Amino acid sequence: MEHTISITAQAERKVTDTKSIPFGKVPTEHMFIAEYKNGEWLNAQVVPFHDLTLSPLALCFHYGQTVFEGMKAFAMADGHINIFRIDKHYERFTKSLQRMCMPHVPKKLFTDAIQQLVLLDADWVPRDADGSLYIRPFMIATEDRIGVKVSDEYLFMVVCSPAFQYYAQPLKVKVETTYVRAANGGTGATKCGGNYGGAFYPTQQARAAGYDQVLWTDSIHHEFIEESGTMNAMFYIDNVLITPELSGTILDGVTRDTLLTLAREKGITVTERHISYNELIRAFDEGKHVEAFGAGTAAVIAPIEIIAIGHKEYKCYIAPDAMMYQLQNELLNLRKGMVPDTHNWNCIL
Repeated sequence: MEHTISITAQAERKVTDTKSIPFGKVPTEHMFIAEYKNGEWLNAQVVPFHDLTLSPLALCFHYGQTVFEGMKAFAMADGHINIFRIDKHYERFTKSLQRMCMPHVPKKLFTDAIQQLVLLDADWVPRDADGSLYIRPFMIATEDRIGVKVSDEYLFMVVCSPAFQYYAQPLKVKVETTYVRAANGGTGATKCGGNYGGAFYPTQQARAAGYDQVLWTDSIHHEFIEESGTMNAMFYIDNVLITPELSGTILDGVTRDTLLTLAREKGITVTERHISYNELIRAFDEGKHVEAFGAGTAAVIAPIEIIAIGHKEYKCYIAPDAMMYQLQNELLNLRKGMVPDTHNWNCIL
């Protein structure tokens, strides 16, 4: 089914320096919105950014039918704008919707919505080397009924915000062995709101103890590393890049997939497998070269300097020649159009 997107433009606010503003605090001038009713998508439109009016009975407030994506647009060296890996993000968004019993969004509607919005607010795409436009597609259940049921009505929306470096300094993380982010058979591989809300309490406890994030472990043994806060976890140990294998408890990260591909093309040995915190302890005790970092759309690569395991802290390698920074630079050059895009990952406007 074809969907015509109407566009209501208004004079742009003056784009000021947003580097000092926390991530996600300043929206661009416009947003996309479409309604799902009676089994079809209606009223697809790009409109000036505004607040929503929803009934207090809207099911999104009660039973957790909320799904989102996070992606970025970049200013390229030649002046064009690049939306990075829009197809992969659409694929993951679709899987999340399916897991949460929410309606399918046609691919053309998804891509057209994002492209039209980014083009209209193109002046908001930072030209700085470390800047990007963060794009947040999401869907919420809006049927006004208090009753435990799958909603029959939804809003699909896209909003944007300028983004710069998510973490200013290398991270101190704590291996979490009491609380879990996800369990087998759950929604760990889904980008739904409940996964993040459930992670807040142990993360707050870690921050109170002086750490930035937690390294989640599995729900059965509380031993095998799963994710790093809201990012995929990666380790570079003795010239091997190691990351937990995908499962129902680990998000299929787009940045994760990109970095693994780039690493293989550089000739780096890559392995996707279980990695225990005991294996990390042995590597540290044996004096091995250990790099650790989180990988995600918002953070890109977030270096980890300290890993606390039990009552002991271990120091990771974060010098400028670290392999993670080489991968980060390759990814930046690809997004900016400085090197050939052999995978057709760039959607150039």
